Amino acid sequence: MQGFVFHNPTKIVFGNGSSSQLSAHVTALGRKALLVYGQNSIKRSGLYDKIVSQLQEAGIAFVEHGGVKSNPSLTHAREGIAKARAEKVDFVIAVGGGSVIDEAKSIAAGTVAKDDVWRFYLGETKIEKALPLVTVLTLPATGSEMNGNAVITNDETNDKLGLASPYFYPQVSILDPLLTVTVPQRYTAASAVDIVSHLTESYFTNDGGWTPLQEYYVEGMVKTVMAAASRILQNPEDIEARSTLMWSATLGWNGLNVAGVGAFSMPCHALEHPISALYDIAHGAGLAIVTPAWLTAKAEEKAPKIARFAREIFAVQEENDRQAALAGIASLKNWYREIGAPLSFAEAGIAEPDIEELTRLTVKGAAIRKTPGLPEDFVRGVFLACM
Repeated sequence: MQGFVFHNPTKIVFGNGSSSQLSAHVTALGRKALLVYGQNSIKRSGLYDKIVSQLQEAGIAFVEHGGVKSNPSLTHAREGIAKARAEKVDFVIAVGGGSVIDEAKSIAAGTVAKDDVWRFYLGETKIEKALPLVTVLTLPATGSEMNGNAVITNDETNDKLGLASPYFYPQVSILDPLLTVTVPQRYTAASAVDIVSHLTESYFTNDGGWTPLQEYYVEGMVKTVMAAASRILQNPEDIEARSTLMWSATLGWNGLNVAGVGAFSMPCHALEHPISALYDIAHGAGLAIVTPAWLTAKAEEKAPKIARFAREIFAVQEENDRQAALAGIASLKNWYREIGAPLSFAEAGIAEPDIEELTRLTVKGAAIRKTPGLPEDFVRGVFLACM
């Protein structure tokens, strides 16, 4: 295990009905908020009215910024920044899934910045401060509710980039499992895939040496996500399973699983970002497409680790590491299939993917974010394997 610094300042308020406690956690942050949300789901569910009622009772004025897409756009984030500046808001409230929270983070930082927010994502300048952020999570997947990460898509260039900053951590995140009961099956499947990817990419790529604590943590978490997803797909109103999946998403990407593993990378995320940027599919759906292809391409190089994953997660009995690795990849694909995640571009509704543009965007993004192991020919080969 290698040395590390772990600091996670986000306060979590978890439990059935906890979304009714919002006002108790925002009154100290100011008197005016920017309320960021997605399309119309929070209005259809009645959550919007509950949030507004709490803010009004607490005497907090708010400005609305709805319409966040499932792959949040730079243009919309800039509109939110302009609105927040013009209205002189004191803090930001994000009500939604990871996409809403990610855009809210960009707005929180961009509102008080001298530079355009996109320069942060390009690595040309650093975030020095941000408005306080409070989140009410409705779709567990990205872990954005308890981490310092965010992703945004430049809708002019199709570059989808991630960014980490200590100023991106929400001050308070409210996790109410009851809000997730109506999440459709396809989004539940995509969420489960995303959580597993957050856990396993560092597992497959780290150079931390002997890290049994982190390995068992990841393996146990993956089994938990699979068990919870299975129960939800059998009974969407299984609140115990919904609660477990929600907390798993948070624990899957809040820094615990990578503490002590040393350097690691997120190659499957780097490969997926151009797919959802170009074709606007769910991030988890894109990960289901590229992850088996990446693992297959690495089956020789990373045979021992992939074989361990296969044996621990899928009870593969094959003694030869490479054969066990391939069997594990096949088992992972079977699980994707069982929960309804796509396994190819065609299954995701992408009839004619632009392989060259996907390759170009991946290589460009990998250079900006310094993601190793993604040379052009390798990337092209992975995408071709996803046909």
